Amino acid sequence: MRKHLPCWIAALSLALLSPTGAHAQDDLTEVPLVPLPEGMTWEEYRDMNRRLSVGLALSAIPVPGMMHFYAGELRTGKRLLTTGLLGAASIVAGLARLGDGDFPESDFEVLVLNRGDEDRERRYEKIPVEIDGSRVHYRLREQEREPGLLPGALILLGGLTLAADYLYDFVHGIRVIEEKRDRVRFKYGKALRVHLGAGRGSPATGQVVALSCSF
Repeated sequence: MRKHLPCWIAALSLALLSPTGAHAQDDLTEVPLVPLPEGMTWEEYRDMNRRLSVGLALSAIPVPGMMHFYAGELRTGKRLLTTGLLGAASIVAGLARLGDGDFPESDFEVLVLNRGDEDRERRYEKIPVEIDGSRVHYRLREQEREPGLLPGALILLGGLTLAADYLYDFVHGIRVIEEKRDRVRFKYGKALRVHLGAGRGSPATGQVVALSCSF
């Protein structure tokens, strides 16, 4: 038993250290180095090895066009980025103009402070609450500016632009990655030729059957 103990320890160590099952497959590991066709270009090599998992991870970044940038579509990615920036600018402009509306009409007498000053002008409705002889007592109620249609339209337009931008980048980006990868694999897959050969050796050499495989 003691003679075989070192052998058992070595076998157990190899079993624990050898990558098996799920540990042998890691999406973040590098692509194995394999022989490449002579006519394959750098862009075709990159297209063949692009992964949807990486593209989906990049699409989580809140920047329009990330999926197309990863797919190698720089022109489309820049267009999506520009459109997204315009949408964000439209939302910011709409939010900035929310307080630029007009004061509503009132049936009561209005007290105006700082008339003509867009930032400091205040208006108060003088609502009568008590009449004491010839004197009338009022309660002041401040008026708020009513937002116009332009700020809401800018916010809505910007939101729709960003939503369409992200949706197109996500859906079309996945399609581009798959098409590029399949196109390269199809092109060079058709060029592969497998040749099998078998030969019979001499019994004196100890080789009975020899198999050869070439691409």
